Parts: sequence; C-alpha cells; structure tokens
Amino acid sequence: MIVDLTPGRPELIEQAAALLSERMPEGWPTPGLAREHLRELLDPAHIMRGFVRGRQLLGWVGGLERYAGHVWELHPLVVRADHERRGVGRALVEDLEHRVIGLGIHTMFIGSDDELGLTSLAGIDLYPDVIAHLSRLENLRGHPIGFYQRLGYQVIGVMPDANGFGRPDIYLSKRLIPASPA
Repeated sequence: MIVDLTPGRPELIEQAAALLSERMPEGWPTPGLAREHLRELLDPAHIMRGFVRGRQLLGWVGGLERYAGHVWELHPLVVRADHERRGVGRALVEDLEHRVIGLGIHTMFIGSDDELGLTSLAGIDLYPDVIAHLSRLENLRGHPIGFYQRLGYQVIGVMPDANGFGRPDIYLSKRLIPASPA
C-alpha cells in the first residue's frame, strides 16, 4: 500500500531516513544527514509517499515543485535492496505522477547522478563538447536511467562534474499532460 509520509508517522520517517542513508550513502552518509533532508521533504508544499507492507517501509519517493505550476522534480526514489525489480519503484513513480497530474503539473524531471561509473559519461571530461558526449550516452552497468526510460522518461541533459570531476548528474523528464496547441 502507498501512503503519505508525514510527521505523524515517525516510525516510517525513521525507516525512510535509514533507507536513504543505506541506499544512497554518497549523498547521505549517515541517518542524521538523511533525517535533515527528510525535514525539507516533510514540508506540506512537497509530496512524500511510501510503499508500506505491514509496518515495513519498502521504498519511498519525494516530489518537489521546481517551476511554478508546471514542473516538479522526483527526488529521491529509494527502494530496499531486497525489493528492487519487484514493482515497488514503478508503483511509487506512477503514484507520484498521478498526484502531480492532479495538481495540473505538466512535466516531471529527475536528476540521476552517476557517481559510480555506470554510464559512458562518468570518469571523463565532458567539456568542451558536452552535447556530443550526451548524444553518445550508454548505460554500461545498470544505471537507473534505464529504469526511468522504461517508464517513459527521456534524457534531456547532463550537468558535468555535478558530484566532482567525472561524476555527472543526468537529467530526464516526462510530459505528464498531453500538449495542447498554442
């Protein structure tokens, strides 16, 4: 079942912090730092949803408004290792998309870091021709961009060296509401 993660569910928030620190130690090496990030996501202006079975949090997703009234960012998506490739991530992404469509949001975007050398963009100098490198992007070892592409997201850009030299952030987006003629 997918539920709202709110301050009124402290046991789930604590599980979410532990999961974030465990699964994404590059960004949140301790549960304390993860808790600080969760405080931001618990702002009522954001969305935080969790996939719960019994009293166990199997994964969670956050959503943040980025361009007033039109674009939201999916940040982050975290799934327990023992529940990857079982539909938890897909269900969370689709749930978040449904939520923001209800708000009239047109587009969702994601920044998917490559800090582990999983794509052809990692470990190299993307300058001076960033777009040429991006046009040859390959998913070498199971980077999450493949997951997002299967859900209809398209690669739209890259931020070279976002996490240090040779560790880019790859941007993907998806139109949620069909385009209307201008």
